[in-house]
Amino acid sequence: MQINDATPLHPKDFLTALALLSRLPVPFAPPDSGARAAWAYPLVGLVVGGSAGLIGLIFDGLGLPAPLTALIALATLVILTGAMHEDGLADCADGLWGGWDADTRLKIMQDSRVGSYGVIALGLSLMARWAALTLLFQAGPGVAMAALLASGTVSRAAMPALMAALPHARDSGLSYSVGQVPAPIACFAAGIAALAAFIFIGWHFIPALIIAAALTYSAAAIARAKIGGQTGDILGATQQITEIAVLFLLAA
Repeated sequence: MQINDATPLHPKDFLTALALLSRLPVPFAPPDSGARAAWAYPLVGLVVGGSAGLIGLIFDGLGLPAPLTALIALATLVILTGAMHEDGLADCADGLWGGWDADTRLKIMQDSRVGSYGVIALGLSLMARWAALTLLFQAGPGVAMAALLASGTVSRAAMPALMAALPHARDSGLSYSVGQVPAPIACFAAGIAALAAFIFIGWHFIPALIIAAALTYSAAAIARAKIGGQTGDILGATQQITEIAVLFLLAA
């Protein structure tokens, strides 16, 4: 399979994406696939979201109330990804709004310490997802499962879109090591997300994609204006915000 003559795709790219975006054990990941593997980011969202939904189904079947089931499903999301996207959100909140210029903002984002902006952003993110998942599990475990699958894949399609649209803001870091994502790869990832969302949430996939596109565009504009490009933290923050928005849409 290939997008064009210069960019061949391989099923093993999925293992590379899984190793990068999750803490799940991966037996083998091609070391040189890099940016090419970005097409599989939405598939990682299916694995992570589906795993959280399955855990939720189990505890719902055991009779656990919806708020507690939602909390366990949310904890599963965080554990499976090693909180890497949450870390990106916190770093962006600290850096983008805590610095006066691009260099200062990037230095703050690299700092392992979390400031007040980051703590607030992280707290609001966790509470928002817990509230949405509570409503979804109250509507039914199947509804929650579909929402987790759709939000997981759509939100991770936003990352290759940003990686294709923006230059690297620094010459180091995780995103820089992956490389510049070709536009056809990003489009292919978006197509996978759109198809998966349609399968799981039907025609609600249209507003979900519209919201995701609007938030991705907004994130790109803010990142370009504040630091001149994208970093791994920008990608993680965009994933989080997009996931929350899709969950809110489906909970509504």
